Amino acid sequence: MMKILITGGTNGMGKGVAKVLASIDNQSHEIIILCRSKELGDKVIEEFKETTLNEKVSLVICDLTKLSDVDNAISEIQNKHTFLDGIFINAGLGYAAQRVETEDGMDPHFQVNYLSHFMLTLNLLSLLEKSQSGGRVIFNVTEGGKINWDDIQMEKDWGYEAGIQQAMVAKRMLLVKLHNLYKNKNNSKISFIGFQIPKTVWSNQINIIPVFMRMMATLMKVFGRFITIEECGEMMAPLFTENQEESLKKSGKFITLKNNEFLEIKEDMEILNQELQEKLWEISLELCADEKTTQISKSLFSLEQFDG
Repeated sequence: MMKILITGGTNGMGKGVAKVLASIDNQSHEIIILCRSKELGDKVIEEFKETTLNEKVSLVICDLTKLSDVDNAISEIQNKHTFLDGIFINAGLGYAAQRVETEDGMDPHFQVNYLSHFMLTLNLLSLLEKSQSGGRVIFNVTEGGKINWDDIQMEKDWGYEAGIQQAMVAKRMLLVKLHNLYKNKNNSKISFIGFQIPKTVWSNQINIIPVFMRMMATLMKVFGRFITIEECGEMMAPLFTENQEESLKKSGKFITLKNNEFLEIKEDMEILNQELQEKLWEISLELCADEKTTQISKSLFSLEQFDG
């Protein structure tokens, strides 16, 4: 039995992974869905109970555009659970018609798709360390993109696609840095894996994109360019349920699925640059402005310095 936290588990890839994990292995896995809407979350819980027969599905309500919500979610998870076996770093904003700012004064794509997950992940590492099956953090990421180091909040040059890609780069840097930090930790059981889905998942995004984009997407669906959320879940489920040894072999890597086999994608040199990783890390700590997260960071880096 695995206990897995899934961010953005009410739509798209997150829902597909949650649904499949809830249904397999005699409904033995416990699924925790982190989402913004209690109403939508409750509907998904009821749907899962009917379709998967799994009663071990619960909600954590958290708006990732608010760091205060992230802090509250962390406390709730830590109070309710003594361990976690896995986290799916998945929730994210997609299409947006214009730039807005969060209540924390940030670009929503950067905050939701990356920064709030940075804070969430660091604070839940202690629960993953208590996993008997080997904790694993699976990141929903894609290739390409760049970080706008001089304008991370994209105040001067905004575009929703560039915002998404910047967050993807940041997540890939984070997983590599966490992998390298944990390599220095004795008897580490946590793996950090980036996964790129090989086909586009048909999700609720189709309802909010402009009409011309919707027409193109519908045509692409006819030609088999999309997969269902359930097909996505079936592809990804082994990453959450495989044994610790197999998971650790993938740690620090950026992978995809081809011909039913997980294959490594060659990572960009910028992602592997340790100075840039640490630059992003320091920026992230400053933006989180959270003492607990800062203390966790210090403990992780003290291990690196001690072993380095």
